[in-house]
Amino acid sequence: MEMIRAVLVVLVVLVVLGPVEGRRAQRTHTPESFPLDFTAVQGNMDSFMTQVKSLAQSLYPCSTQNLDPEMKLRFLRNTSVSCNDGSPAGYYIKESRGSRRWLMFLEGGWYCFSKHTCDSRYENMRRLMSSSKWPSTRTGTGILSPQPEENPHWWNANRVFVPYCSSDVWSGSSAKTDQNDYAFMGSQIIQEVIKDLVSKGLDRAKVLLLAGSSAGGTGVLLNVDRVSALLAGLGHGAVQVRGLVDSGWFLDNKASRDSDCMDSMSCAATQAIRRGVRFWHSVVPELCSRAHHGQDWNCFFGYKVHPTLKSPVFVVQWLFDEAQLMVDDVHLTAQPVQENQWRYIQNLGSELRNTLKHVPSLFAPACLSHEIITRNYWMDIHVKGTSLPRALQCWDRSLRNHGNESITQAPPRGCPVHLIDSCPWPHCNPSCPRLREHVTGQEMSVVQFLTHMGIDVQRMAHQQGMEPDTLLGMLSNGT
Repeated sequence: MEMIRAVLVVLVVLVVLGPVEGRRAQRTHTPESFPLDFTAVQGNMDSFMTQVKSLAQSLYPCSTQNLDPEMKLRFLRNTSVSCNDGSPAGYYIKESRGSRRWLMFLEGGWYCFSKHTCDSRYENMRRLMSSSKWPSTRTGTGILSPQPEENPHWWNANRVFVPYCSSDVWSGSSAKTDQNDYAFMGSQIIQEVIKDLVSKGLDRAKVLLLAGSSAGGTGVLLNVDRVSALLAGLGHGAVQVRGLVDSGWFLDNKASRDSDCMDSMSCAATQAIRRGVRFWHSVVPELCSRAHHGQDWNCFFGYKVHPTLKSPVFVVQWLFDEAQLMVDDVHLTAQPVQENQWRYIQNLGSELRNTLKHVPSLFAPACLSHEIITRNYWMDIHVKGTSLPRALQCWDRSLRNHGNESITQAPPRGCPVHLIDSCPWPHCNPSCPRLREHVTGQEMSVVQFLTHMGIDVQRMAHQQGMEPDTLLGMLSNGT
């Protein structure tokens, strides 16, 4: 009986605390004790622990996979804060009892900035403007996954997914009225979600990571300090608020040709945002607005707003971002790519590197892609031998906090937090996501990709002052 009791107690510990990797990522400061009495198994401890390990491995899937892993839809208590069409805004949540870590993710999905572009968006992408057909549950992937194999450091956190239905880069503060066909309330949706989460345990949190991809990533830059201030104003200033920006670091480049901005996808980012700021009644970080003398459109571009932020922010950015290329009117599916476009693509990587070089916490692979942190392959991408989840863990360890005042320490040896590829080609990093041919869907190597775009590899080698075979070897090896 004593042996059975000891086995059961140890199994409870293993199942509750999770695997070693999960415990390292999920440390709790709540004092707990589990009295273990090994008197009955003295002299046979090796055999006993072998049985415990076998039983724990069989029970562990029951504790993580067979419990409902899905996030459930909740609409905001404040029904006056709505999606574009006036339908209620909301969020999906999967609570993790006992965890003091919270992850709140802002969805991306471009924007509209005029009645014409918003009417077109409502016709073609209504899911991004209305909650009327949202499913009742969502399953998280990448950093939102509940599986430690896919999400080693955040799998056991309280996870919140906030759908994008305001079309304003999470910045608007304009309600739907008889005079306004659409509401733009992105910034207020974030504030109301935070207020709702306080009653669900956010008030007792140690860390809140506000994350987002694409327009959601830009939304993190615009809102992370406001979220910190809101929690402090509600009396919860001990919650450490941090930001994670994925593919939301855009450049205010001039488009290669003029546009009448009748289509939001082809309108240069600077033109679209200038119009949108007025149309949405945007709210931007106060320090950024002051730094740019009230020209608030500047605050939508990472390299301009980041230096004004108080909260620690980790930036994840592809050096050859497909969305940036698209707004700059470079379409890689066209055949062939013109020489001036190829030069632009290379220059984009250089420009992004220059704007990111002073960002202390960074993961920037030289890949042609868009968004990563919610992709199921997010653990496979490496920069200088370090994966993104590992870099985020190192960043977490480098932050020593007192309330919302964050002091960044040097990361532990072998634990880098500023990672940026130096090779100059799109997809020169061998861990980049697989490229596929637009029509057939077949996978392509980097050399095949360059040929597909109409690039003369021999001429490129000559321009770089090297033999074609040397260049081909570099491209194949990711150097």
